[in-house]
Amino acid sequence: MDIYEEIVKLRSEGRRGAVATIVNVRGSVPSFRTAKMLVRDDGSISGTIGGGCVEAEVWQAAREAMEDEKPRTLTFDLNHDPKYDTGLVCGGTLDVFVEPILPPAALYIFGAGHVAYSLYKVATIAGFLVIVADDRASYANRERFPDAQEVLAEDFDQVLSKLRLNSSSYAVIATRGHKDDMRILRWALRPEQAEARYIGMIGSRRKVIAIQKELIKEEVAEKTFERIHSPIGLDIGAITPEEIAVAICAEMIAIRRHATSKLPHLSWFLNENTQQEPEATVHDKEVLGN
Repeated sequence: MDIYEEIVKLRSEGRRGAVATIVNVRGSVPSFRTAKMLVRDDGSISGTIGGGCVEAEVWQAAREAMEDEKPRTLTFDLNHDPKYDTGLVCGGTLDVFVEPILPPAALYIFGAGHVAYSLYKVATIAGFLVIVADDRASYANRERFPDAQEVLAEDFDQVLSKLRLNSSSYAVIATRGHKDDMRILRWALRPEQAEARYIGMIGSRRKVIAIQKELIKEEVAEKTFERIHSPIGLDIGAITPEEIAVAICAEMIAIRRHATSKLPHLSWFLNENTQQEPEATVHDKEVLGN
């Protein structure tokens, strides 16, 4: 079984994995330099780096690399660590590099207006695969979005019936109306979309709170709103569609790269102990979602 073909297959299926490679050998070891082992997200493996306790520890490190998305190098001294003594003549040292294999980050942009267009350009440069959806063919077309992975010009209900968000999915809701925003947000908050990496919605804080309250009336669990980034984007004082796109993309990159700084969530702006609603910031103005 060709490991490289398996890696391509894994990524095309939107799955995770990790590749372990022996990068350095000193002395006698139960394998050879450049030997590889692929560990998939379901725990199955292809290839081998020699078996035994070494391979078991590398398997565990591969699982951890998938989770934190960071590579690591492991060193095994078969001479001095008794747990590697299997009665074989091996007695050398080997270094194993473990590299996570991650599916492409897919950005679903709902709406094809000014902000969406700018976000498509910025996100494409940043390495996201962009899928654009809008019910207006005059906006959602290949002429405007030539490098998008997919452009869907259909009613949003039809679009949503075809899509499923996973752990490599990012979704930005930026339609031209509250009704469509709420419809898409309702879909994004369903349990089957719970793995989504990022869900953001454009709009003023007043609008966000109004939509949240309406969905709570529909018995959408209030806790699920903790997953929503809205007002959307990092607060960099953005005003123009291009600047807002940069702010949104920066926030998505922060999520993608596990940035440690705290990012705003929708639930910050609904205080059950007060009837006051916060004012909209400049970069949250409704018209920018059109």
